[in-house]
This record gives sequence, structure tokens and C-alpha cells, in this order.
Amino acid sequence: MESGKRQKLISGLFVNGTLLLLVILWTIPTLGIFVSSFRNRDDIARSGWWNVLPHREWQVLREIDPVSAGLNPDGVMEIEGVSGTFDELRTGISTPDGERVVWVGNKRIGRIQVQEQIWTVTWNFTLDNYKQVLGGQNFEFNRPDGTVEVVPGDNMSGAFLNSLAVSVPSTVIPILIAAFAAYAFAWMNFPGRRTMFIMIVALLVVPLQIALVPILRDYRALNLNGTFLAIWLAHTGFGLALATYLLYNYISTLPRDILESAFIDGASHFTVFTKLILPLSVPALASFAIFQFLWVWNDYLVALIFLGGNPEFELVTQRMAAIVGARGQDWHLLTAGAFISMILPLAVFFGLQRYFVRGMLAGSVKG
Repeated sequence: MESGKRQKLISGLFVNGTLLLLVILWTIPTLGIFVSSFRNRDDIARSGWWNVLPHREWQVLREIDPVSAGLNPDGVMEIEGVSGTFDELRTGISTPDGERVVWVGNKRIGRIQVQEQIWTVTWNFTLDNYKQVLGGQNFEFNRPDGTVEVVPGDNMSGAFLNSLAVSVPSTVIPILIAAFAAYAFAWMNFPGRRTMFIMIVALLVVPLQIALVPILRDYRALNLNGTFLAIWLAHTGFGLALATYLLYNYISTLPRDILESAFIDGASHFTVFTKLILPLSVPALASFAIFQFLWVWNDYLVALIFLGGNPEFELVTQRMAAIVGARGQDWHLLTAGAFISMILPLAVFFGLQRYFVRGMLAGSVKG
């Protein structure tokens, strides 16, 4: 008995420890992006984001001119109680009292620094990164030497609103259509029901890339290409198969007694669907809403094909790709833009996460 309890305890500790490790591995990069988005460009260029935590750093106490001190860089030099060659001083030599003597620069115009290691933090936080990424106007940046650099803004706020205008309808429309279809497959009898459902399941394995060119050709004939309606319809079509299958698995497991009682009382299929099925199917609806919203929000390929490169309809993913291409070395802007693009998906996930597991397990257990 005791060995069984011990084995169960060890196995629980192993599982919980593994999950904790995975959470830490996923959280650290996110924390790094968040911290870096508030640091200025000079701090990011000089040090990593973890320097916001307490750490030890060398601070200059005083500087010594080698020429005034009569030191010969070509030989062994003695200063501050230590001696060494030029190469040794370039690396740094520790003194008996815990300080460090370092040669900075070249032999001809270099200088010697006496440094002391102290505990410090780098908390030079700023909102300028977000102002530059979100704003469309020019942004002035003050350099350390006092000069002013004027850089254009990235107007990510417009792309954020465009992504919102695309993601919300592209999530709501397929959910509504798939819910009606799932109810029909689960509780209505009509000719070809089994064949149509098999076709829907088969569509799950069809890659969307093979449909892009035919749909683009049809959109061009209908003059829909480059509009929000085009991408709404495209995402609706690409998401309907999974939505219908997921909702069918859930709706088909609802208690039959409730529906039969409603039909006996004279309720129509539409009344049963709106008054009973939809409220009872909230977990499955929320689960698919998370998948669909994250997919549409992070989509780049479909948006690029059906919206094109028109700046008026540019989405967050397209704006981020443009920032990476134009400002690949400006990590302070990339991290700010990345965190802005993460805010809404995180809010959607955490807002609907209590339904996520129930929706994922829809139809897995019957009886």
C-alpha cells in the first residue's frame, strides 16, 4: 500500500514538474518581449532584457591617462598595485581590493579605467516604442550625442482595427452557419444526410492552398478581390468543415428528452435551435471561436492573396512583416509590435478558456 502511494506521489511530482517546466519555457520568451517593448533602443543594443533584474555590473571609478602616468604599452606596466602587458590589461586585471584595471582603446590614444563591480538594475523604461509603432506620424528620437533623428511611424493602429474588422465577422459567420448545419445533421432527417456529412469530414484533410487560385479567379470575375467581403467569405469557407464537425460532435450528445419535450409542446426546429441548442452549446461554440479567431488573426497568406498590398486594408500580420523588412535591426519596435499583436488573442483565449476543455472533449464520451 505504501509503495503504491509513493509511486503515485512520484508520478504526480513528475507530471506537475514537467508541466511547470513547460509553462516556464513558454512564459520566459513572452516576458522578454514584454520587457523589451518598454526599453529604449540603446539599452536593447547594449544588453539583454534580463538586465532589468538585479545584477552585478562594472562601474568606472576613475580614468588614468597612460601618457601622463609614464606607462609604456609595449612593455610590462605597473599601475594600481598590479602589473601586466597591454593584452592583459585589455582583458582586465583584478586588484587585491576587488577592483579591476582595464585598458580601453588602442595603444596610441587609449586610456586606463579603474572599475568597481556593483549591484544595479536597468529600468530606463519608455512608451516611445509604442507611440512610434501605433502612430502614423513622424517620431523624433533624441540620440545620446544630443542630435535629433526623425523616423516615420508605422501606423499599426490602423492595421489593428483592420484585423479586428476581419477577425470578428470571420469568426461569427462560420460559427452561425456551422451551428445550423450541425443541428441539421444531428437531429433532422433528410435525403443525402450521411453522404453530405462524409463529404464535410473529407474536406478537413484538403489543404486550403489548392483552393486559393480558383477562388481568386472567381473573386476577380465578381469584382470582390481586395475587399473585406472577399476575406470574410474565404475564411468562412475554410473554417466551415472543422466548425461543423466539432459542433456536430457536441450537439449530437445533448439529451434527447429535452428536444422531444420541446417538440411535443409544439416547438419548431428553429425555436428548439435558438432556445435550447445554442445556449447548451456554448462550450463548443467558444472552443471553436478560440481556434477560428486565432487562426484568422494570425493569418498572413489568405490576407495577402485576397486583400493584396493595399495599405488601406493592411492587417497586423502584413504590418509586422513590413516592419521586419524595413526595420529588421530595430528590436525595440519589433517587440512592441509583437506584443500589440498578442494582446487581443490573449484576451480572447483567457476570456473563453473555461469553455475550452469542455468544447475540446465534445462528443468524446457518450452514454
